[in-house]
Amino acid sequence: MLDSLRKGAGTWIAKLFIALLIFSFAIWGVTDFLQGYGQNTVAKVGEKEVSLLEFDRMYRQDLNRLGQQFGRPLTPQEGASLGIPQQALARLIGQAAMSNAAQELKVGISDDRLGAIIQSDPAFQGASGRYDRSRLQQVLNANDYREDEYVILRRQEAERSQVIEGLIGGMSAPQAYLAAFDAFQNETRSVEYIAFAAEQLGDIEDPAEDALVTYYDGKKADFRAPEYREIKYVELVPSALARPEDITDADARSEYDRRISDFAEPERRRVRQLSFNSDEDAQAASEALAGGKTFADLMADRNLTNNDVTLGVMSRADFLDDAIGDAAFGLSAGETSDVVDGRFSNVIVNVEEIIPANTTPFADVRDEIVEELALEQAEREILDLLDEIEDARAGGALLDEIGERFSLAVKSTGSFDREGKTTIETDAILPDAEGLIAGAFDSDIGIENDVLQIGNRGYLWYDVTSVTPERDRDLDEVRDQVIAAWKSDQLNERLSQKATDLLAKAESGTSLGDLAASEGVTVQTAEGVTRSVPTGDLGRDALTAIFEGPAGSVATAETADGNGRVVLKVTGSEIPEFNPETSEVTALEGQLSQQVQNSLLDLFVAEQETRAGVDINSAAVAQVMGLNPDGTAHSGSGM
Repeated sequence: MLDSLRKGAGTWIAKLFIALLIFSFAIWGVTDFLQGYGQNTVAKVGEKEVSLLEFDRMYRQDLNRLGQQFGRPLTPQEGASLGIPQQALARLIGQAAMSNAAQELKVGISDDRLGAIIQSDPAFQGASGRYDRSRLQQVLNANDYREDEYVILRRQEAERSQVIEGLIGGMSAPQAYLAAFDAFQNETRSVEYIAFAAEQLGDIEDPAEDALVTYYDGKKADFRAPEYREIKYVELVPSALARPEDITDADARSEYDRRISDFAEPERRRVRQLSFNSDEDAQAASEALAGGKTFADLMADRNLTNNDVTLGVMSRADFLDDAIGDAAFGLSAGETSDVVDGRFSNVIVNVEEIIPANTTPFADVRDEIVEELALEQAEREILDLLDEIEDARAGGALLDEIGERFSLAVKSTGSFDREGKTTIETDAILPDAEGLIAGAFDSDIGIENDVLQIGNRGYLWYDVTSVTPERDRDLDEVRDQVIAAWKSDQLNERLSQKATDLLAKAESGTSLGDLAASEGVTVQTAEGVTRSVPTGDLGRDALTAIFEGPAGSVATAETADGNGRVVLKVTGSEIPEFNPETSEVTALEGQLSQQVQNSLLDLFVAEQETRAGVDINSAAVAQVMGLNPDGTAHSGSGM
């Protein structure tokens, strides 16, 4: 039930919260927006206060949870841009509003019942499946809760749940509502249509110069050059620090000996196997082999191919059944075993080929081992260098100084836009560091940027060195693109006009057959068309047109590929009989019932909000988020 409460609070509350924040969040750092109670309160709903501790805990839990999904910690600014603080505070405000309602209705819960609820929580069950007090303490400590605080929160939750249960418990969607949705989802239609493509309209000649200039002047924004930036950077990656020349032959030989199993290939055998369902069948096969039959003869007697009996190339360790493995590795090439009493059945095995054991000589893998050892050594050095470089940056060292001091190459990029494209629309060659492009466009010349991670073991520092503002291009720079766009627009206009003309004829009574004959195309049909599944030439645009009117209506739409038009006529409609017993309808009923319950809960909580009133302490919100009065992060703040 608390989940229902939170979902409900996440809808209308979010909207109300945003409205309230238009003012309060716009003036970060104003002294308490609230008057009459302490700075440890982040919001007030009626007489219920949302504490700074509650908001801080929920906000950071949400921020950490989302950071895990992104694969890295999120900064306060990133969290704010994603609406995490709004969502966290919205849930707390919703809970406070419902607690007000529970208090006004004098809803309560006995200590015994509350204890039973807590003890039945699966999170507090030990290995035996029963309530474990030590497990309770572990969970509370891990989530920074005191026991008495947690009991109070669970009591409030239980009281809110009673109000919610009384309000929407057991409520289901009306059958008429359900039947209408079922009919909407399952109605099918049959149509006939004609399709014509752009190619049928002939070629479009290049526009006259004055027409092209006029067209371009009206669409300059479509061809505008984006903002470009250039950066210089230093990479601290194992490959940049690796010194293969420091690795001696003795070191490499020692590593080779330690990992000799990585370079040794054991003896392997290409094995075939016949399995038998009974001891009698196995004995008969054994007697046949003794009488001169071969393994191939036994396969032929059972109509088996090589694919039916081959086990492939296997080492001794690949055999799960030791008895079969011993038999296979006790044979010579071409030999067949007698019946083997396997773990799951009796079998006969045949060895087609023996591949001898082989060890790759040290000389063949020396360079590979040296490279690996050099990289491992570099990885151990990286963390020490990371701290030294960060200290140097903090002391004001520029990238060129960093490169010279630590013998790291300072590299530069060409111009690239926000999509990572160069000025000629090719992919820019950039370091593979997540967030580099976004960071470069959020920064500026002369701004020191946070270090970025490259893979699992690398780091990157960068500075913006050039900013080229977005601008309108001259026509000659994009003449070919503008001509292509003009032709495309002209073609679309002709297609639309053709479709409009044909539609008018169809609406006046001309059959699609006659229209098809005049256009040199054929009439096509489609049966069982639904609202959600495109078919053939009929794409999403056509599906919308098909279901807009009744049977007999005509319409025009784009083809599924967008390169043509269809003129269509709805020839029939079928709505299956409503059967509330099907699994599909049962699932639909659950969804619609949940929507009805949430809608009613939204209305109820909105009324509680209106009656109680909501105030938000913007300064306290900023404090929890680690922001300064201007919305920037506090120096040294982190999540």
